[in-house]
Amino acid sequence: MNKDDINNINDKLKYSSPQEVLSWAVSEIGCDNIAFATSLGAEDQVLTHILRSMKADVSIFTIDTGCLYAESHDLIQETESLYDFKYEILTPESYAVEEMINTHGKDLFYKSLELRKLCCRLRKIEPLKNKLSSLDAWICGLRRDQSITRTNIEKVQWDEVFGIIKVNPLVDWDEKKVWDYVKKYKVPYHKLHDRGYPSIGCEPCTRAIKPGEDVRAGRWWWENKEQKECGLHQKMDTSS
Repeated sequence: MNKDDINNINDKLKYSSPQEVLSWAVSEIGCDNIAFATSLGAEDQVLTHILRSMKADVSIFTIDTGCLYAESHDLIQETESLYDFKYEILTPESYAVEEMINTHGKDLFYKSLELRKLCCRLRKIEPLKNKLSSLDAWICGLRRDQSITRTNIEKVQWDEVFGIIKVNPLVDWDEKKVWDYVKKYKVPYHKLHDRGYPSIGCEPCTRAIKPGEDVRAGRWWWENKEQKECGLHQKMDTSS
């Protein structure tokens, strides 16, 4: 699939609903060649509900970095029980994490941007890279209004990081639309959302936001906002 193909697909799907985007992906790419990566946020819970309602046999996976909140594990169990499926749980290589901690310390991510990226790479990117190497496409819950690093994303795009297609069915939704859907369909959601956490990742790198702050202000809050990605959704220097 080349750039012109993707542009034509986005023109075709410009006004399509998330259900229609997912139906296109399942039909054109195939359930065996695509998977949904969830970080358990409200957007991803919406997509889980849609996929399970569609009865699409698409694999749903999440990454247990070893630093997740207890509430994240609770949500995994609640969601599996409600929708009658099992997540595929990806985990980092234990020896690589142990070596990193022994070399740089347990809280290395606070010391520099380079060390934070190293931690994200070992705990998140490498497990994801291994998973995506066997696929033609992956589904994500990204929205354009989440941060300045995501304003140019499209419903379908070529992922330059992993070399496959990325499908973003909720790209043009806003936060209100997400929560209206959650409430309407009684979608289970992360309990930390009720405590001021609009975006939830690893426990050491996530905090509640203050009134008026950007929805991703609680992620890596000690860094400049232009740098606030772990590398899953943008180009990242992996030489370190």
